[in-house]
Amino acid sequence: MSKYLKNLVISDLSKRLDGVNDLLVVDVVGMNADKTFTVRKQLREKGLSLLVVRRTLAAKACEGTSLAPAFEGMEGSTAIVWGGEDFVDLAKEVVKLNDDDKFPGFTAKGGVMDGESLTPDTVKAISKWPNRAEQLSLLVGQILGPGRTLAAQVKGPGAKLASQIKQVGENQEG
Repeated sequence: MSKYLKNLVISDLSKRLDGVNDLLVVDVVGMNADKTFTVRKQLREKGLSLLVVRRTLAAKACEGTSLAPAFEGMEGSTAIVWGGEDFVDLAKEVVKLNDDDKFPGFTAKGGVMDGESLTPDTVKAISKWPNRAEQLSLLVGQILGPGRTLAAQVKGPGAKLASQIKQVGENQEG
């Protein structure tokens, strides 16, 4: 590959990754075209992108960005995955494909989150975290909990008093 062509590839990759803060590095070696197509389709349905790149060109394209640590110490073939609503969803999908027996060549190799390099074990640990929607539901539950408790405490004695007054009124009528 000529130097001019390499520079074009680096430029294109830099444009594609512009605005991307987190990505995962995977290996797709050993997968045939049909399985690779299926993986890409599954990722695309979730709003994720998969791109097979030369590791050295990807490292040059990410120099000076928060993505650079993803390629430090990385060896062998490389494909990058990015996108989705949040990073936890991305990690969950990659780990799911990594553990799926239908895609034996798909392997998570690491990545970068908030400028910090990740190992395959870290990616698996992150995939067990709650995603953004789950975190928001937990937060809303924690916010509403004390109000719900207070309302029950205020309503409880009042309901008990109303019940006693009703009983007294019924006894006087009868």
